[in-house]
Amino acid sequence: MSDLTFEQMLEESFRTIRNGEVVDGTVIDVKPDEIILNIGYKADGVITRSEYTNDSNADLTTMVSVGDPMTAKVLKVNDGEGQVMLTYKRLLAEKGNERLKEAYENHEVLKAPVTQVLGGGLSVVIDEARVFIPASLVSDSYEKDLGKYQGQEIEFVISEFNPRRNRVIGDRRQLLVAERAEKQRELFAKLQVGDRIEGTVKNVTDFGAFIDLGGVDGLLHISEMSWGRIENPKKVFKVGEQLEVLIKDIHDTKIALSLKFPETNPWANAEETYAPGTVIQGKVARMTDFGAFVELTPGVDALLHVSQISRAHVDKPSDVLSVGQEITAKIVDLNVEEKKISLSMKALEKNTEEAAETEESESAEVTEEYEAEEE
Repeated sequence: MSDLTFEQMLEESFRTIRNGEVVDGTVIDVKPDEIILNIGYKADGVITRSEYTNDSNADLTTMVSVGDPMTAKVLKVNDGEGQVMLTYKRLLAEKGNERLKEAYENHEVLKAPVTQVLGGGLSVVIDEARVFIPASLVSDSYEKDLGKYQGQEIEFVISEFNPRRNRVIGDRRQLLVAERAEKQRELFAKLQVGDRIEGTVKNVTDFGAFIDLGGVDGLLHISEMSWGRIENPKKVFKVGEQLEVLIKDIHDTKIALSLKFPETNPWANAEETYAPGTVIQGKVARMTDFGAFVELTPGVDALLHVSQISRAHVDKPSDVLSVGQEITAKIVDLNVEEKKISLSMKALEKNTEEAAETEESESAEVTEEYEAEEE
């Protein structure tokens, strides 16, 4: 007959366990803050809320039910009260790290929701294993406010894996850069000079506007914004505005855009619209000592020489004219090829016979001054 007591025999009927061992069990009781498992040992196993989930406010009764099978890891065989302390969360984290290691080695693209927005970046969780994505690796452009990513599911790759130093780094930026490069290749393969394409104003500067053409940016220079003059692009265009633009030039990865569409060219029918002898109205755009330049329509300026302002002697155009003033004048010369028009207000003060006799000689003088200004 055995000398063992009943208690000793009962104890030996249960298997032995050690710290760090992975055990299987069955849930026999659930409280809001802890789970009790039968793990086939002389004492039951306990998983506290903090060892089950990272959610400090979680109600475990809504997450686990009596009778559920569960695998956990032994933290301490005897917690001082005869119970076995277990962890479910850390076991998942270890498995998650294995998953991340595999993804790191295979350059796999992972997807997970952002669980926390930190001062220096974002935190995501893969099977309870945390991945930190620094702010510099969140996007391919500067992100002032990372708060918009809270709860958002994002894709990333593991760029650094060192769980011993608690450094598991995710990188979303390289995926965006690669995606953008692919879009650029596809778009450049389609684009041709002369194409018209829809774009979105991305940024406006003093010298022009950058237009997003769908993955590729093009520059709309201030000189190509209108047939007329644009003094300040920021007063004309707004970020986010949709535009139809013309592809003017493509050089390597640089695209020059224009809003000067051929059908809107104000010089297209100049021979008819600005034929010599035509009386026309315009606005004084700018002045020099020898004359005033008058805008007849956006993109078409004409020279009113100081000698053609009045029959009376005029020393300087600014003595009798002002910028923005509306005037009526007669066209005395037109050079479509060089885009030059000469005006005369004096001609309207003379009778028809006098004007006819002097216009030809005056035209030659005015053209000479016009060319000097252009140079």
